[in-house]
Amino acid sequence: MQVKIAKLVNSKFFEYFIIATILVSAILIGMETISGLTETQASLIQRANQVILVIFVIEAILKIYAVAPKFGRYFGDGWNLFDFSIVVLSLIPFAGQYAMIGRLLRLLRVARLLSALPELRLIVSTLLKTIPSMFHVVILMMVLFYIYGVAGYHFFHETNPQFWGSLGTSLLTLFRVVTLEGWTEVMYLDLANHEWAWIYYVSFIVVGTFIIVNLFIALVINNLDEIKEQRVVLEQTQKTEEDILHNIVVVRQKLQELEMGLANRNQQNKS
Repeated sequence: MQVKIAKLVNSKFFEYFIIATILVSAILIGMETISGLTETQASLIQRANQVILVIFVIEAILKIYAVAPKFGRYFGDGWNLFDFSIVVLSLIPFAGQYAMIGRLLRLLRVARLLSALPELRLIVSTLLKTIPSMFHVVILMMVLFYIYGVAGYHFFHETNPQFWGSLGTSLLTLFRVVTLEGWTEVMYLDLANHEWAWIYYVSFIVVGTFIIVNLFIALVINNLDEIKEQRVVLEQTQKTEEDILHNIVVVRQKLQELEMGLANRNQQNKS
């Protein structure tokens, strides 16, 4: 029984069914924002949400039972913990002034798409793994902003105080420049008073936008390759474990058949 349930929860059919349920839940959450819903429509949406919650509870129970008694295989997976936490939070009754909290918690069901789709799991895992690596790049970015911010204040604060009147304003201006959003308007204001201002802007964009952004991209791609390799190894391990479990089940069945055959022969010999 446990082996059959394990095959079910790991099957593509079960995966697609849960994804479809999450999508339906997302549609229902969006429908709740429609103004002018009748009481009947609101009641139907509420009942549908309850059915979806029951499906998620059954899913969690089946997945936990499939790995029993090794519950660490379920709770040791961060994505399973994420799904389980959403289910538990959804079971908490919120009424009255706390009804809004309950509606907001239902939004977490949509976030389950991150755990339901393998490719999204891969992307999120990559981003999370990249965060520690980005620390030094962020420090480099902060140093760059500080140097150019102070320099920009001294260069342009007298002629263009709107964008360079203080260090804080200068840093905000640099953030606007590094996003490449309307930075030419700021540059032309300074070019009207300083012919060499283009050197300041172009150098900052080259270093701040192209080099730093490429560093972030390089870190993400590097971690993505590492996670892909880890996933391949994990899938191979899981397949090996599944093959071992399948072989154990087959051996048990054959032993039972042999025992039954020997028992029948003993009875025939006695008779």
